[in-house]
Amino acid sequence: MGFFESEIIQQEAKQLFEDYQSLIKLGSNYGKFDREGKKMYIEQMEAMTERYRIFMKRFELSDDFTAQMTIEQLKTQLGQFGITPQQMFDQMHQTLERMKRELEKQQ
Repeated sequence: MGFFESEIIQQEAKQLFEDYQSLIKLGSNYGKFDREGKKMYIEQMEAMTERYRIFMKRFELSDDFTAQMTIEQLKTQLGQFGITPQQMFDQMHQTLERMKRELEKQQ
């Protein structure tokens, strides 16, 4: 069975995408959140980032051709912006850390 034929992979991808879309939509109101709301949003984004990192690692470790092609496509797309997948995750982490520092200053 191919990587993308797995019902588990399909469900996980669907849920990850839906959760990410919801967080991004919610994040458009980040400036209106109170301190606790901002803290919760940052925590949810950190969890989402970790879920995405694990999901992508499964692609990388798979010997399935379509999974490997997906990774190569991601690398190509990110390469157009001059970054690697690891740099993407590093930048996401740095952004969340900066958001936490800004939140601490608001105490």
